[in-house]
Amino acid sequence: MTDETDTDALAFTGERFTPECVREIWYEHWHRYAFALDVVRGRRVLDAACGEGYGSDLMARSAASVVGVDLSGEAIAHARQRYGARPNLQFVHGDATRLPFEDARFDVVVSFETLEHLHAQERLIEGFARVLAADGLLIISSPDKRTYSDAMGFQNEFHVRELYREELIDLLSPHFRSIRLYGQKLLFQSALWALDRTPGGSQLWTSTEAGDAPVPGLDYAPIYYVAVCSRGELPAELPALSLFGDRGESVYAHYNHEVRQNMAAGARIAELEAEVARLRAQAVDQAATADRERPARGWRRWLR
Repeated sequence: MTDETDTDALAFTGERFTPECVREIWYEHWHRYAFALDVVRGRRVLDAACGEGYGSDLMARSAASVVGVDLSGEAIAHARQRYGARPNLQFVHGDATRLPFEDARFDVVVSFETLEHLHAQERLIEGFARVLAADGLLIISSPDKRTYSDAMGFQNEFHVRELYREELIDLLSPHFRSIRLYGQKLLFQSALWALDRTPGGSQLWTSTEAGDAPVPGLDYAPIYYVAVCSRGELPAELPALSLFGDRGESVYAHYNHEVRQNMAAGARIAELEAEVARLRAQAVDQAATADRERPARGWRRWLR
């Protein structure tokens, strides 16, 4: 990525991701662009709804050319300032549902987390198909309404039309004969990999219940879908599995930090509860002693 030390970060509003975001949201957004890197190598690429521009800049490292387009003039101005020095990268202020490009201009169109922000989803996909070459590819992502909203009881204020899996397929299939759907979700996994870098296949297991025999494959409900679409055949080199992480393991480090804080808080709470119990017992003893030592009054005094 280009030098960012002299450029102010674009303000994070909750609607548009910026590379200054951390942990889970960082993993999700960067992985989508990393997934596209092999596909865009040496090709003409459109990054539709490019936002801050970090993904366009990343793809421009291997693509023949990249054009980022976004409806926000502020985002485009920022992207030009931060990433504009790269010669094969251009940023255009425009509407992704009314693309200002000629037919068959691009070999690959990527558009991540755009659909759910638009009512005009059909027009968006029609435009993508129009500007793609005959053998071009569309890579597009969208949250799964079933898991993202329904199961979690969550409503994103910036989403106007979320889709279920079957609705996403119905939206894409009139324009693309071949569609491969990937599920995306952050997972807690134990990883084993060959340190001698010997090539080979992948072995995937999911445990359904503690103690039960694991089942083959990753058996989870995706939070997001990433669809790779083509009018013809899909590239043979598309992966069956794509993993992404950071060497510093920021999510895991944050998890461990929270666990340590909770453990420390639990120990402190136990100390305070023990102190409260001791003080209560002390107060009861003091009250009893005071009652015994209190001088008798009236006729009770003479009975003693």
